[in-house]
Amino acid sequence: MKRQRGRTRLALAGVAAVCAVAVPPAPAGAAGEPNPYTFDSAAKPVTGTAVNSNGPALTAGSSYKDSIRPGEKRYYRIDLDATVNAYVSAVAVPKLATKVAYADELSVSVENRSGTACSEGDARFGSAAYPRPVADYASRRVDKESSTCQEAGTYYVLLERTGDATSSPEPWDVEIRFVTEPALSGQAPTAAPEDWPSASPAAPAGGPVARAGGNGFHDATGLAQGEWQDEIRPGRTLFYRVPVDWGQQVFVSADLGSSTAADPGSVSSALALALHNPARGLVDEQSGVYYDGKQKSLALDPLPPVAYENRFDSDSTVSAVRFAGWYYLSVTLSPEIADEFGDEPLPLTLRVNIEGEARSGPGYDGPAGDFQVTDDDQEAADSGRNAAEESTSATMRVVAAAGIGTGTLLVLGLGVWTLLARRRAAAGPGGQVPLPAQAHAAPGHPAGYGYPPAQGTAPQGTAPQGTGPQGGPGQGYGYGPYGPPPGQ
Repeated sequence: MKRQRGRTRLALAGVAAVCAVAVPPAPAGAAGEPNPYTFDSAAKPVTGTAVNSNGPALTAGSSYKDSIRPGEKRYYRIDLDATVNAYVSAVAVPKLATKVAYADELSVSVENRSGTACSEGDARFGSAAYPRPVADYASRRVDKESSTCQEAGTYYVLLERTGDATSSPEPWDVEIRFVTEPALSGQAPTAAPEDWPSASPAAPAGGPVARAGGNGFHDATGLAQGEWQDEIRPGRTLFYRVPVDWGQQVFVSADLGSSTAADPGSVSSALALALHNPARGLVDEQSGVYYDGKQKSLALDPLPPVAYENRFDSDSTVSAVRFAGWYYLSVTLSPEIADEFGDEPLPLTLRVNIEGEARSGPGYDGPAGDFQVTDDDQEAADSGRNAAEESTSATMRVVAAAGIGTGTLLVLGLGVWTLLARRRAAAGPGGQVPLPAQAHAAPGHPAGYGYPPAQGTAPQGTAPQGTGPQGGPGQGYGYGPYGPPPGQ
């Protein structure tokens, strides 16, 4: 099918800090209360300015937290050399139960000293006009064919909130992330792809597996290829992440289960499904689900295999699939569902297919950072770990390497994992709830791991244990110029 082109030293205090951030934010449900979105625990508070010349500096590899009101502008400064590609993302987080409209958006742009925009992105709600985290990015990309935004020096990041006058005036919290992509050590193709396999793959093997979603990019739950079951409450957003390597395609669909409401109504744009790339740029979003109490399905459009040269395509969806790494999936259930079907959660099933063999990347002249898939990433996807849990795991390894006594290490480890388990068990108000009985435990965990027992059911951990999704990456299509898979 042819498409139209248009990421040492450590003290015990550090471990305590890691343990502390494993606890989720307090649940919120009423108007004016914070969204249960989980911000990066390392995000630094920052206040952008209305004038570019005194905007605060952002450091590559760091996250920041700010807020913005309707009609406001926020400037920040970044300093770049003439070799790296720079990406600045912004996640807009409206408060719960506030009003947003089709035209409400948070735009993000990177500008040079002459005020010319190097690129722009728009985090918007569109036809699914209900409050939820929305995100996009802007970039400064090095391009030998361009004469704009190529020089080393100061650049400015501009956030601007615009929208409908009838929307709620409360400020939106904003999470900002600044990352850089190293230059290439050699040459890479510059021609964008014309064709790619787009047939819908077969359903993942292995049957449904319970996997509770996170509340933000930072605690997005790892998913590998498979069928994953969760439940979602009206007005809540769940986050997941999938590792996609060079040469691989990701296919994602979401099924919303049927309701038991005695007198069901109907809701348009009932489910919003969005995919973001490793730099948190929007890849694709779908929300065209008319829900009448019967099960419904929603799928993202077929995407090309991950390739460096995708960035040269004029279609923003294709262009966004430009590097390997974690791809983030968010699912939001419209708050209107509560009015028509009640506030009980609805079953949610995600089907993830990863097609194609992993291939060598384009050859970066420096560490790939966020733009790669490692063995640890694959293991995190299989086990369901999120970034916060990975940080905890890494911390514990460093502590062990530092020679802390075995007894102390065990106590610390038990404390960390107990908090993580409590986090999952208490996450109901944040959108994570006991999972359907037919979903078996995630691989590597006892049955029922991380989920509180449903009322009237057996205690946690007594359910039959199953196995995870079988198989793995699909058959390769021979796509990509970067050579055979690593190690072959």
